[in-house]
Amino acid sequence: MTLFDMKGKVAVITGSTRGIGLAIAERMAEHGAKVVISSRKADVCEQVAKGINDRFGKGTAVAIAANISSKENLQDLVDESNRAFGKIDVLVCNAASNPYYGPLAGISDDQFRKILDNNIVANNWLISMVVPQMIERKDGSIIIVSSIGGLKGSTILGAYAISKAADMQLARNLACEYGKDNIRVNCIAPGLIKTDFAKALWDNPENLKASTSRSPLLRIGIPDEIAGAAVFLGSKAGDFMTGQTMVIDGGATIS
Repeated sequence: MTLFDMKGKVAVITGSTRGIGLAIAERMAEHGAKVVISSRKADVCEQVAKGINDRFGKGTAVAIAANISSKENLQDLVDESNRAFGKIDVLVCNAASNPYYGPLAGISDDQFRKILDNNIVANNWLISMVVPQMIERKDGSIIIVSSIGGLKGSTILGAYAISKAADMQLARNLACEYGKDNIRVNCIAPGLIKTDFAKALWDNPENLKASTSRSPLLRIGIPDEIAGAAVFLGSKAGDFMTGQTMVIDGGATIS
């Protein structure tokens, strides 16, 4: 058994039909975990789960659609995951929303509330639904995918950055609350990653050049470069890490 072995573990990953969430699901499956694929569209979830099962063996993945804005959907995600695999060992809160780019003075109340509700409140809902079984087993890993935006000011991503900073504090608070039960809660804060979600930030060559010029690695990241951190946090390798934020940004925060 290696430190990164996830055999016998069940991981639920929200927003796992593309981008960072998909990369995490694929890598966790590769390391032996059973994975629950979840996003809003059931047909896309089924397609992704089939691809993982074809690669790693029948029964490795199941598809359970859920909209993170719905508390009922999230409870169903937990209930159906338990029915499918009997437990949840690792929860990855990856799904998020960002319907607005621009200065905070221009954001509508509905847009601001959507960002805060989906990126913070929904995470706390889902964690609260999963934690009781982890407390009972005295074991569990919760991973919140935050963002480098939570560590910096921004003229165009203000509300999103606020929500991601709050996710880091959510992880710190919950790490303190659940540490006595051997439940670890951590954040991953990616920098600029080539995903559809972040396309507005990298699709323009000039914007991309300006962003990557401030990073020591001088390039944009790819989703798979985030997945290893999630495997670390979800496996035995990360057993003594909690309340932390792992920044994976090509060194942008040091430039």
